[in-house]
Amino acid sequence: MNQEPFTDDGWYVAGTQGKPTLLLLPGLGVSYQIFFPLIELLKEEFLIYVFQVDGFTLGRCTRFDSVDGQAGRVIDFIRSQCGGRVDCVYGLSLGGKILSRVLERNEVVIDHAILDAAPLLPLPCWLEGPLRYYQSFNVWTCYHWTGFWRFLFHSHYFDVLLDECRKVFPFGGRRSVLDGYKSVYTNKLEAIYGADIHFWYGTKESFVAKPQAEHLLRLCPSAHVEVFKGMNHGQLLVDHPDEVAHRIKNDAK
Repeated sequence: MNQEPFTDDGWYVAGTQGKPTLLLLPGLGVSYQIFFPLIELLKEEFLIYVFQVDGFTLGRCTRFDSVDGQAGRVIDFIRSQCGGRVDCVYGLSLGGKILSRVLERNEVVIDHAILDAAPLLPLPCWLEGPLRYYQSFNVWTCYHWTGFWRFLFHSHYFDVLLDECRKVFPFGGRRSVLDGYKSVYTNKLEAIYGADIHFWYGTKESFVAKPQAEHLLRLCPSAHVEVFKGMNHGQLLVDHPDEVAHRIKNDAK
């Protein structure tokens, strides 16, 4: 087991040396700690590195620059720490968007890639501004009105997301949320390269996620699309990390 919890460039490290390499990329508004339950299930079988997206770090203030900037950080890490090749990368939401850009740039080798509800298409220009400010308000209310949202939803899934928003907001603030959503909403995936690409989403987010999956299949007909009944955005990871662990182990064989 690696005794140092972080690499010099801020990646959280867990798992077992000599095992297949797994990279985990978190979504917008959540920290690397959202993966802790999953890590517990996989640490004996993988050497795990967890990315900290700029603007959503813990313990240090950072600013989000762009999806491409974050993808560059991932590529640099794979080159410097993993010899230019990794066995499996799992990206959640914005993490999946970053992963899609890594695959699009095709500068490193990823044997298995899992994009969990990754936004791959831009929004109409007229909607981009209003929606990013709306989402910023959502994250702000998660930080300041946590008790209200807990009362409203009564859900372990929402509890985890709310706690994550509260943890990261002080270190990136509203600016990182606005910049993060702007970059997500204005970038379109134009090409993708990889031998084994998976796209996951839940039925409760189909209105948004299904067009992303259809776009991916137009670019990569061999991609595997899986839809999870009754799941919302990020809920499979939060409520069923055992299922995610099982699928990662199967995909990474």
